[in-house]
Amino acid sequence: MSRRSTDRDNHSLHVLVVDQDPHDRRTVIEYLKTQGMRAMSVDKPSEIRHHLNNDVYDLVTLDLSMDRSNGLSLVSEIRSCFHLPLIATAPSHVGESLRVAALELGADDCIAKPFGLLELAARIRAVLRRRDRLYADSGSRSQSKSRRCLFGGWQLDRRARRLGVPDGSCVPLTKTEYALLTAFLDEPMIELSREHLLRATRLHEDLNDRTIDVQILRLRQKLRPTPEVPEIIRTIRGVGYMFMLAVENIG
Repeated sequence: MSRRSTDRDNHSLHVLVVDQDPHDRRTVIEYLKTQGMRAMSVDKPSEIRHHLNNDVYDLVTLDLSMDRSNGLSLVSEIRSCFHLPLIATAPSHVGESLRVAALELGADDCIAKPFGLLELAARIRAVLRRRDRLYADSGSRSQSKSRRCLFGGWQLDRRARRLGVPDGSCVPLTKTEYALLTAFLDEPMIELSREHLLRATRLHEDLNDRTIDVQILRLRQKLRPTPEVPEIIRTIRGVGYMFMLAVENIG
């Protein structure tokens, strides 16, 4: 059993409910509490990061219509910076395209409003079961790996899934970018085929040879080269890619 699963067994599920409608927030919070969950609500995008940085949550529900200018960007930010399961909600009248876009940006599920409270609780548990199975599948590999990886002044904290930049700042990674980076860090200075990277990311059902190239391009943009190492991820023609930095595992 993964550490995360064990931790969850020791306390009730903790859910952050992000919704601008006070009635919806109150109704969802009260119902989740009847289901043995702990729940906290916020109604402003600016409050989300504060809560996620200062408390431990198991899942976020996010109403995409609470701020039409950046509802989808909030999905991307939460999933890339905090790696928490996320269920997006959106009024049914906004159409299917918004919900599909949320899923493509990394939401684990999306529900049209109004929704039944029983359905919401069931979807929360289903998303967390899927996430726990993923942690369980990779648990033995994770336990054998070091917590931190150092390479060329960069630092990846595997437990927090945060990429530290040489200047001390933090670069957010999507779940695909994180999976690709860890695949490279596990086998630096070795030619890796596209097929290997697809398997290593465990996302091959969603990716193909073309999209893996796009994801690596985005990862390259975040791993800014230096004069000492002008090419961190090298393209190996006819094969795939190679990570060009030595990796030091710590802790």
